[in-house]
Amino acid sequence: MAITTLDANTALIVIDLQHGIVSLPTAQDTRPVIEKCAQLVGAFRNAKLPVVLVNVAGGAPGRTEQPRRSGELPANWATLIPEMAPQAGDITVTKHSWGAFSNTPLHDELQQRGVTQVIVVGVATSIGVESTARQAYELGYNVALAVDAMADLAAETHVNSIERIFPRLGETGTTADVLAQVNAR
Repeated sequence: MAITTLDANTALIVIDLQHGIVSLPTAQDTRPVIEKCAQLVGAFRNAKLPVVLVNVAGGAPGRTEQPRRSGELPANWATLIPEMAPQAGDITVTKHSWGAFSNTPLHDELQQRGVTQVIVVGVATSIGVESTARQAYELGYNVALAVDAMADLAAETHVNSIERIFPRLGETGTTADVLAQVNAR
C-alpha cells in the first residue's frame, strides 16, 4: 500500500460529503473521514491543484432487487457539508448515479485542465468512491485512493474495496502519504 508519486496535474475528487450521505449509518466513524478530506481539500487548494466536490441528487433508473427509498428527502439532503463548501476555482459535480463521471461534465473539466491523475476519497467506499475510481481508471487516469479518508455502509464491503478492488485500479495509501507529496511541491 503506497502512493508512489503524484502527477504534476493531479486532481482531488471528494465523493458525496453531503448532509444526507454523512448522516447515514456507516461502519466507520465519518468524523475522521471528514477531517481528512478537509485536510486534503486545503492542501490541494494551497497547491493550486484542482478540487472536485461531488454530490448525489437521485439515482440511476432501472430495476434492482433492493427496494428504493420512497418519499421526500430532507431539503438539505444533497447539500455539501460546511467543511466541503465550494470555493472559487473548485469543480462541483452533481451526479445521478454512483460514479462521478457518468453523465456529468467531469471528464471534460479535468481534460481541459490537463489532469492525468485523480485522488478519490469520500463516502461510500464501495459505491460512489469505487464507481468513480473504476470510471477514472477506464478513462485512462492514474488513480490513487487515500483509504483512511473514506467510509462505507458495511465493514465487509469497505474492506473488499480496499483490499481487492482498489489495488487493481491504482495505488492506495493514506491521507498523510498524499499530504506529504502535495506539500512537498
